[in-house]
Amino acid sequence: MADRVRAHVVISGRVQGVYYRATTRDAARETGVDGWVRNLEDGRVEAVFEGDSDSVETMIEWCATGSPNARVDDVSVEYAEPSGLEGFEIRR
Repeated sequence: MADRVRAHVVISGRVQGVYYRATTRDAARETGVDGWVRNLEDGRVEAVFEGDSDSVETMIEWCATGSPNARVDDVSVEYAEPSGLEGFEIRR
């Protein structure tokens, strides 16, 4: 799959305690993106998305808004080679 990409995303703002991880999981599954999402100890949320470039970009754009009660201040993205993730999960 030469067109498969991977994005490592870190989201800051009010993104914990507002169902950000659950809605990220739901959006990723609807978009057909593989990967994971988790809370970081410093209050940010971290996610990895793997899939076709259009779907991954859709998820990165989605992260800028996130769940309805979130307030996103920043989304940082780093691209890397995909590692073959399958499915999408919430990590603890």
